[in-house]
Amino acid sequence: MRRLIRFASEDVGNADPAALTLCVAAMQACHFVGMPECELALAQAVTYLAAAPKSNALYAGYGEVKSDVRKYGALPVPMHIRNAPTRLMKEIGYGRGYKYATTSRATSSIRSTCPISLRGTPTTTPVRRASRK
Repeated sequence: MRRLIRFASEDVGNADPAALTLCVAAMQACHFVGMPECELALAQAVTYLAAAPKSNALYAGYGEVKSDVRKYGALPVPMHIRNAPTRLMKEIGYGRGYKYATTSRATSSIRSTCPISLRGTPTTTPVRRASRK
């Protein structure tokens, strides 16, 4: 089961996010009813993964993020996305210029929320994908 769950994240990834959910459900079914009753749940997970679209973008991107963390360390949160619960914080610029991602026409909220030193790196460059079902 652990290899199926890993495969769902590493090899299928966000090409079909339901793959991970299905594998975790199969694991829970096996835990709940045990063998041999859970054989069909396992078979369902295996055949689903075999037929699912594949993408290792999540796996590759995560590796790039870890590399950036080693290279740059902990970077400050950009001022425009910091919470400003006090007047002083508002006065020094916390939250100034923030655009709410779901109401903004911005092409990507990632570009505006990552630290300046990371902008334009492969991990912060959006990739156009077909819309999910």
